[in-house]
Amino acid sequence: MSTNSATDQLELNPQQQKPETLTRIFFRKFFKNKLAVIGAIILIIIILLSVLAPLIAPYDHEAVNMKAKLKPPSDEYWLGTDRFGRDIFSRLLFGGRISLLVAFGSVAGALIIGTSIGALAGYYGGLIDAILMRFVDIVISIPSLFLLITIVTIFQPGWDKLIIIFALTSWTSTARLVRGEFLSLRSREFVLASRTIGTRASKIIFSHILPNAMGPIIVAATLLVGGVILSEAALSYLGLGVQPPTPSWGNMLQDAQNYTVLLKAPWYPAFPGLLILLTVLCFNFVGDGLRDALDPKGD
Repeated sequence: MSTNSATDQLELNPQQQKPETLTRIFFRKFFKNKLAVIGAIILIIIILLSVLAPLIAPYDHEAVNMKAKLKPPSDEYWLGTDRFGRDIFSRLLFGGRISLLVAFGSVAGALIIGTSIGALAGYYGGLIDAILMRFVDIVISIPSLFLLITIVTIFQPGWDKLIIIFALTSWTSTARLVRGEFLSLRSREFVLASRTIGTRASKIIFSHILPNAMGPIIVAATLLVGGVILSEAALSYLGLGVQPPTPSWGNMLQDAQNYTVLLKAPWYPAFPGLLILLTVLCFNFVGDGLRDALDPKGD
């Protein structure tokens, strides 16, 4: 009697027989974090608006119209105009392309450098680990903002140079993270088995260990994007970042610090400032959600 009841229950609940896939577990955990979901939606909207800026922008973002300078938000100019009569909404769209391009390009470069150094240090250990980690300590000991300002001053500012500079100065945290993951994973059975059968070290590092360390790396990359956006905005605000007339959210803030602008158009600095704040917050929220979703110990 009990056997038939168990059989009937399994037939009534066939989904209980199917184990959850890793993808379903990931999305289930991620969607439990409401802030992460909201942040992801907002980021998708911001990225799409930036990518589609040439199709969406109502005006040429570099067109100067001195007759329309410092116009308040209206039906004609949705977010008003700057001190050269350029449409702020159009410049925000194109500025987002530059700010996000610098952020994503810099993080990609930083991940390549940091992952390579961390993987070598964590896999081989010993003298190689000591040398590489001392190099990381030296780079970390240099004040990042001072180093950025010095390098930008030497090589002249520009969005392409900013990508290279941020990539060369933002990789240290990734290197330490990857090293820790490799130190933990290199003694696992699958790594020992690969060594036993004579698998090349490069294949073990990039084909066996690295895929198992991608979770923390993805989370770190998400959080690093927000940091690069803030750094780019800070340098552009100081006049050392992306140079006008090419817009970025940072140099739009720098342009708005003019006394006349602040007096006659106090709304102008609010828009790029809010976009920077919102974008960085959303990246941090998404990073928290990814951390929870990729945690194997979580529910």
